[in-house]
Amino acid sequence: MPETPFIITIDAEGDDLWASPREITTRNAEYLPRFQSLCERFCFKPVYLANYEMAMSGFFVEFARDVVARGAGEIGMHLHAWNSPPLDPLTSDDLRFHPYLIEYPEAVMKEKIRILTHLLEDRLDQEMISHRAGRWALDARYAAMLLDEGYRVDCSVTPGVDWGRNPGDPDGNGGTDYTDFPDRPYFLNPSDISAPATGALLEVPMTVRSSGLYRKAPWAYRIPLLRQAAHRVSPKLSWLCPTPLLEKHNLNAMLRVARAARAEGAVHLEFMLHSSELMPGGSPTFKDASEIERLYEHLEMVFEDLAGWCRGTTLKEFHGWFSNGARLNDLH
Repeated sequence: MPETPFIITIDAEGDDLWASPREITTRNAEYLPRFQSLCERFCFKPVYLANYEMAMSGFFVEFARDVVARGAGEIGMHLHAWNSPPLDPLTSDDLRFHPYLIEYPEAVMKEKIRILTHLLEDRLDQEMISHRAGRWALDARYAAMLLDEGYRVDCSVTPGVDWGRNPGDPDGNGGTDYTDFPDRPYFLNPSDISAPATGALLEVPMTVRSSGLYRKAPWAYRIPLLRQAAHRVSPKLSWLCPTPLLEKHNLNAMLRVARAARAEGAVHLEFMLHSSELMPGGSPTFKDASEIERLYEHLEMVFEDLAGWCRGTTLKEFHGWFSNGARLNDLH
């Protein structure tokens, strides 16, 4: 019987936000039913983490209501600070720089979280439990604000990844450094979100695994003259998600990450994708219909493999299961 919880997370957001559009559209919502059908064939339950423009999309709201009504998935919150009200500019051009929520004043942070949470709850007629930070940026203040709004599970942590070199506000310090964060689920410490504790907010990290080469020779990734060659041979970190840089080898890369996690006794697997990556031209990742078809071919094979040893679950369901059976000692 499949045992390992498998969580599919989709950042449901506007079309090709990588291009910093001045007017954000949501045509990609119309491509979600095909992905949902694929997941349901394997008894998997996607979690659609919706941002402001998706909350305002009539098509997405209708789609999301149906998914939830049938118990076929979950809707959570995903906040992009630069276009989520209240629109208090932080930089000279927030739509260009995409500043992190954690770079805004605390009063603005709280209000953005409150407004989007209530908007989603009103539009979807359900309580928001699950969350992922926009651009993966989380800190202790943000976690405390989520708890105040009733959230119980977060999936913003990307173990081993340092987002500090990814700027938001040009005068800021970049994103969150998750280099030394746990790769297993844990209740985060309110004063140190990297430390397991007895708490109310469960962190369910993204499935990210370091390569064998990195584990054997981490120094090769620190020396400028060797770093590029080392990444070509074996990327330092691999995610359980489609990887554009490895497009031709994408299938094997995803299977390798999943199987490595299984061999290491992972408590869970977490997959992610952006909703716009399911639409031709909706992202820099998959630019035309043929690339989307190849993506689906790979997803079908990955899901078929995982269905033999994983059970589909939502973040909300995982929170209930983990809360009932978790022991902090098991996380070390």
